[in-house]
Amino acid sequence: MENKYKKHKTAEIEKGAKIGKGTKIWHHCQIKKSAKIGDNCTIGHNCFIGGGAVIGNNVKIQSNVDVWDKVCLEDYVFVGPSAVFTNDKNPRSKYPKLKKDWFPTLVKEGATIGANATIVCGVVVGKWSMTGAGTVIIKDVPEYALVVGNPGKVIGWICECGERLEFSKNEIQCKECQRKYQKNNDKVWGIK
Repeated sequence: MENKYKKHKTAEIEKGAKIGKGTKIWHHCQIKKSAKIGDNCTIGHNCFIGGGAVIGNNVKIQSNVDVWDKVCLEDYVFVGPSAVFTNDKNPRSKYPKLKKDWFPTLVKEGATIGANATIVCGVVVGKWSMTGAGTVIIKDVPEYALVVGNPGKVIGWICECGERLEFSKNEIQCKECQRKYQKNNDKVWGIK
């Protein structure tokens, strides 16, 4: 059966990995058995995708990123170069944990993780949020939030198209794409 995805000759893909059509896997990647990668994804060079990782459709993972077991990236997630995911909150070499004791991480649809950001396990990164370069995420990120710093703090709000949203009242329309949003305290959602 012909592969419906493209891989560089140096990429190692174990039998049992599920990879969708149109996906591109670059130099020196390792994809473990039981990994699930959707359609039309790009996996940059030198990436590792664990056997318990789930990657949706149209996801872009830049170079030098490890997506460990129990990490789920929904559709249209962007992960910048050298971003870090974890799955153990208190690792010890002498006292390794079983996979069942690791913590899951969920990055929801359309979220962006900036270069060199660290996502500590056990969090949910909200849909269409944007995590700035070098940010350390230690708690859940709200939908459409713009988060920066160590530890990550919400400093504003961002449109699905990537433009900053400047709320002066509870409803706003993006100046770039015309999408409409509503805000109540620390929550933002799209309206029709």
